Amino acid sequence: MSLRTGTAVATTISAIFNPNNLKIEGFYVQDSFDSKKKLILLCQDIREIIPQGIVINDHEVLGESDELVRLKEVLEIGFELVGMPVQTESKSKLGKVNDYATDTSSMFVQKIYVSQSIMKSFSGGALSIDRSQIVEISSSKIIVKDLQQPLRAKLGSSISSALAS
Repeated sequence: MSLRTGTAVATTISAIFNPNNLKIEGFYVQDSFDSKKKLILLCQDIREIIPQGIVINDHEVLGESDELVRLKEVLEIGFELVGMPVQTESKSKLGKVNDYATDTSSMFVQKIYVSQSIMKSFSGGALSIDRSQIVEISSSKIIVKDLQQPLRAKLGSSISSALAS
């Protein structure tokens, strides 16, 4: 929404992620005035994020990709966070990213949410992984620190071994 006109000037299509630091650099938007135009809104041009949408000064802050020289490398990578496979350092597959949480003041991704396979989801459900647990991000997967076993499993094995002796 434009502060100047008070109307919608574009519709957000997807976020532009920098895979080097998991920061949202901007958003691809569909121009409301020319439906064939796909423009870019940089995060620095966002005035406020409200429940109704993103507030910007005016349509003029939206730019075309060839105008954004500093963002060229990130745009060429074309990194998509949602759908990215996630595995642990010990190569255990956890699932795929299905959502993420962002700090709206810094635009850094703080958590990723991983949906597991049907069999794993019965036993453990969805996983929430903090950015501090991420070890590496490549073009094909995200590697996170090995997950600790649930406390119940550890207690269960301790009780079993105590009963056996």
